[in-house]
Amino acid sequence: MISAHSAAAVRAAEQPLLDSGLGGDLMRTAAYGLAMGVVFAVRSRGRGLYGAKVTLLVSSGNNGGDALYAGAWLSCRGAATTALLTGDRTHPDALAAFEKAGGRCVALGDDAGRGAGALERMAAEAGASDVVVDGLLGTGGRGGLREPAASIVAALEELSGTGRPAVVACDLPSGVDATTGEVHLPVLHADLTVTFGAYKSGLLAAPGGEYCGAVRLVDLGIGQFLGTADVLSLEPADLAALLPLPATADHKYTRGVAGIVAGSTQYPGAGLLAAAAASACGPGMVRYLGPDQVAQTLHLRNPEVVCSQDSPQDVRVQAWLVGPGIDGDPAQMQRAGEAIVAGRAWGSSSWIPTVVDAGALALVKPVRDAETPNAHLVLTPHAGELAAQFARSGVELERPAIEASPVAAARRAAALFGAVVLLKGPATVVAAPDGTVFLQANGTPRLATAGSGDTLAGILVALLAMGCGTTPSQVGLARTAALAAALHGELAHEEPGQPLNAGMLAARIPTVWARLSEQGS
Repeated sequence: MISAHSAAAVRAAEQPLLDSGLGGDLMRTAAYGLAMGVVFAVRSRGRGLYGAKVTLLVSSGNNGGDALYAGAWLSCRGAATTALLTGDRTHPDALAAFEKAGGRCVALGDDAGRGAGALERMAAEAGASDVVVDGLLGTGGRGGLREPAASIVAALEELSGTGRPAVVACDLPSGVDATTGEVHLPVLHADLTVTFGAYKSGLLAAPGGEYCGAVRLVDLGIGQFLGTADVLSLEPADLAALLPLPATADHKYTRGVAGIVAGSTQYPGAGLLAAAAASACGPGMVRYLGPDQVAQTLHLRNPEVVCSQDSPQDVRVQAWLVGPGIDGDPAQMQRAGEAIVAGRAWGSSSWIPTVVDAGALALVKPVRDAETPNAHLVLTPHAGELAAQFARSGVELERPAIEASPVAAARRAAALFGAVVLLKGPATVVAAPDGTVFLQANGTPRLATAGSGDTLAGILVALLAMGCGTTPSQVGLARTAALAAALHGELAHEEPGQPLNAGMLAARIPTVWARLSEQGS
């Protein structure tokens, strides 16, 4: 499992080593890891390091020092290195090492950097490189880039295809907030980010994570000084360990019964997609409650699903899903409300985890207004739905603000509603009221299609019914929600060259499930 930390936590963890006089060692270790990242980037372009052209974008501070030390190592091995010094100050020892190794420096405040067209010439030179190293802003950076760095980065960002150099970010792409993932443009998209000491939360969170490319961690030996992780992310081995398997003595009831209140005569597809996804995960049974028109179609597509028009209070399930496609159907809304109430025996053997999606989100009130707790709920909004949910609760937080800082928004929602919140987006955020956060970026933009969220909801209710959240713990619910998000995301990686719609996802679940399980064996 990946543990990521805030920028402040990483700096605090480095301080004991700095106080012991090991600052130089830390910088050399970081620089060597960065240099290895550049070597990888050069070789990925089909050429060797000797004679490769590497441009370093360098500002003041330790981040620029890391880049210069890495440049010195590269110069000693035959790379043609140029450092564009964008600030008034440069790390003196690193600069001396770089120049001694034969690196070329251009200070943008000197004669070479002045005059008409100087910035354009520097940007063009950087653009003609094999690799550009972004060593401008580190974890201590605030806000976005200033001139002249901003103009150079903006010009490089306009390049594309074979005319664009590979970009390696030093610790993080400049302009990305290391803690929140917020982005202050312009930001140079990295192909590889070499980060030091610990993963930073902003490298995993959207939108910052979208600028990082692949992320490699260089161990600086600060792990013993890091506290509790700010965010967590499940890795392939975790998925394999968490995916449930039936026991020898299991039967259809002990393997878990997933209850679904979804779909309507107006939106039948939501019920069909959710039920198909839940059934494909292999629970003992899927019960569908809803209109006969949806049930008849469901019987043709998934004859194993048990359908009725009962009340949730009249059937036994181990987990509920309520809400997809129920808008405008009073009977379905009533069933959704009854299911939410039925699961509220939190902490007892009869508690029922309940996934609340789409139309049913309006039924959930803040903890301060709720007569009974929401601890058994997993809310699954996208940013627009969460903005509407906040508005209904008297909180002004619009969609753009949520998308700019989704981790903060999900944490706020979890605390407000006393429930686990799965906020859908480029990186899915799962937040529990105690502050625990999982971030899963397993998917691709191919999943951004109508009905994809219904499939995710079906996967989640099946996993909950199968016992992934048996213990009444909100952290356990959050972990299961992260597992569902990861499994859902992995569906997009099968047959990547083909078009994809939500109706194709359920059929992929068994294959992806098997692949993930094999990775843990």
